Amino acid sequence: MKRGLRKLWSLRHWRHVAASTFRLLRSPRVPLGEKLLFAVPVALYWIIPDVLPLLPIDDLAVTLLLAEWFTSRLERKYLP
Repeated sequence: MKRGLRKLWSLRHWRHVAASTFRLLRSPRVPLGEKLLFAVPVALYWIIPDVLPLLPIDDLAVTLLLAEWFTSRLERKYLP
């Protein structure tokens, strides 16, 4: 548990997530449906943040959490 929290606070980890997210979104090996599974919820949350008024989470935090999920899932699936 301690190691996981340390990873979430690591700037190196988030640089990797950002770079991987952009690389996966541009990759022709990743199907459009997979890309939309990340991009649509992020875009909707940035455009319509009041859809989930009971969750006091900043737009950036939602984007980072979805990017973390997106990269970890797709790196295992599409990148050797």
